[in-house]
Amino acid sequence: MQHRKITIAPSIMCADLCNLEKSVREIEKEGLDTLHIDVIDGAFSPSMPLGIDTIKRLRKITDMDFDVHIMANDNEFFIQEMINIGVEQISFHIESSVHIDRYVNLIRKSGTKVGIALNPATPLSVLEYVLPQCDTVVLMLINPGFATDKNEKQISYAIKKVKDLHQLIQEKGLNTRIEVDGRVSLETIPGLVDAGADILVAGSTSLFIKDKSIAENKQIMEERISEGISLGEAVK
Repeated sequence: MQHRKITIAPSIMCADLCNLEKSVREIEKEGLDTLHIDVIDGAFSPSMPLGIDTIKRLRKITDMDFDVHIMANDNEFFIQEMINIGVEQISFHIESSVHIDRYVNLIRKSGTKVGIALNPATPLSVLEYVLPQCDTVVLMLINPGFATDKNEKQISYAIKKVKDLHQLIQEKGLNTRIEVDGRVSLETIPGLVDAGADILVAGSTSLFIKDKSIAENKQIMEERISEGISLGEAVK
């Protein structure tokens, strides 16, 4: 039986922003090949962790896959900038997009993978026509940009939303991957993986837990992922 491949995508905004290269090297050392990068305009969401020039510099120092999540009101500008930098996947928010097909085509034409991101309360029905064009759907499980508010908890319907999307993808016979972002913690990982999550954005409640090394945290994450896969297989 073929095992599912679950991708751990470390969120660079949770790393040491004063020592970015050192942080990237630590992540690389653990064999992780995907870096989740939030591009935030400060208007769509009240945070601006990394500027475009910083991402350009990061591109020069690492061959990791850049999984870019744009949280902005002017998607086209940032999509074009990320295409110019040469990233592997670009996700943009459906809530701030008027011309969704245009953005999908713009990304696809550049040979980059396409992701569409949904805020916690945005229903899956908005994906009805566009899902077949998506390599990935990013489900936000907290409100975008509020990751530093330690009191903000994962939405209560997180598991249900992942399950519902997984079912939708299966029904349409697609290979679209489900990416989950927001309080993807050691506690919530097994349930999210069991529900159908394929890409886990790892932040301060998993890979970057303060009192342990990245290596230790990664090992615990992998144990939790295995638990989640076993849960799914036990049901079958």
